[in-house]
Amino acid sequence: MADRLSIITRPRFWIVSALAALLTTGFVSLGMWQVHRLYWKLDLIHKVDARVAAAVVPAPAKSEWGSITQSNDEYRHVTLTGMFLNEDEVQIYTPTVLGPGYWILTPLKRDDGTVVMINRGFVPENLKDPAKRTPPQGVVTVNGLLRISEDRGWLFSRPNDAEGKKWFRRDIGSITKTLGLSPAAPYFVDQEAGSDPSAWPRGGMTVLNFRNSHLSYAITWFAMAAMTLFMYGIFLRFEGFFGKSRARPEGHEADDDEWE
Repeated sequence: MADRLSIITRPRFWIVSALAALLTTGFVSLGMWQVHRLYWKLDLIHKVDARVAAAVVPAPAKSEWGSITQSNDEYRHVTLTGMFLNEDEVQIYTPTVLGPGYWILTPLKRDDGTVVMINRGFVPENLKDPAKRTPPQGVVTVNGLLRISEDRGWLFSRPNDAEGKKWFRRDIGSITKTLGLSPAAPYFVDQEAGSDPSAWPRGGMTVLNFRNSHLSYAITWFAMAAMTLFMYGIFLRFEGFFGKSRARPEGHEADDDEWE
């Protein structure tokens, strides 16, 4: 008991103990956060799979625009009818499994006068020019997945150049405002693949594989917490907290100030 009292009065004991407590708490907190993210991601995947496989429903009308949210509406399987405004087509650069190229976004004007941007699909770089493609004419029906506007760029993404009409993400608000399209929906629709697999633009290329490494991250953080506690136990053992110190030779009597 006396040895333990002498150990806990040493500054080093409290410094190491505080550091071990801080690291353990931090690692456990990070692990719990990753567990929370894991269940969130699994729930998201389940919802997306259910929405993609569901029967098509009418795309949200103007009266519903204000209530659209990413968690409740993104990837809904929707349908809408109208005429493409081909003269207002926008190309957005993107890398894909087919190589680099462009998303072709074309506004669709519905019977009620509202406009919805349609991502008609992907074209390779050599087909960026609309003159090299045959645009759709007349009234068409589009089926696809509702997507939320990409208002924010990624860490290394280039900023949009609205004045030059060059966009590097699907920022629907910026695009429709620059083109003077109104009233325009705050979402866009990824058109599904057509009957001709060789046609361009190539629809049905929405990425639906969500990276889910949260379980491995959680295990890593919890393992680091356990390792911290293990190393702290070794420290206490060598300090003599559990009996004779393993750091001192047999028969050696340390002065009170030794190991300070």
